[in-house]
Amino acid sequence: MVERLNAETQIHHKDADADSDALFDRDVTASQYLVYLMRVYGFEAPLDSAIAMTPKLELVLDLRARSRAGFLAQDLMALGVRPAAVAAMPLCLAIPQFRSVAEAMGWLYVVERTTLAHNVIRRHLTTRFPLEMEAASAYLSSYDGVVGKRWHEFGEALDEVARHPAVAERIVAAANDGFRCRRTWFLQDTGDYARSTG
Repeated sequence: MVERLNAETQIHHKDADADSDALFDRDVTASQYLVYLMRVYGFEAPLDSAIAMTPKLELVLDLRARSRAGFLAQDLMALGVRPAAVAAMPLCLAIPQFRSVAEAMGWLYVVERTTLAHNVIRRHLTTRFPLEMEAASAYLSSYDGVVGKRWHEFGEALDEVARHPAVAERIVAAANDGFRCRRTWFLQDTGDYARSTG
């Protein structure tokens, strides 16, 4: 099922990967990293909540191990964002309440896929601003040493859920919806984030 998702959502991969491309610039700054974390938090925090409220999903996956909004908040505060500002940060309101495990799994694929690059991103940023990264890399480090294991477990769970062709179709459709929603969110005005830290 992972192979099918990789193939049938490929049209979105370039844009999704571009969201973190700026972090690989030679002159990337801690401020750019902060804005990136704010964008990710705005998408993943409400997605975490929607995932957690999906009936029976916890029977398929260890949701606590995959929840990363807390790590994002920790990193934001380590970079100087006040707790009240984190709580007031803009959130993506377009994430739906999932009606099925299949729908939630499709959206979860969108964020689980990003974890495959986290270690590379963190290593690069550590060469640019090591002090800030020492304090604010909980999110990028959350799967350290287990990223392959978590990806394999996710693939097995997808295969288990997608036994019926109609369910597999729903997973693919949900993943495509998730990619489109994330892209729209990441393209919004960065001024929203500056105002949120006010």
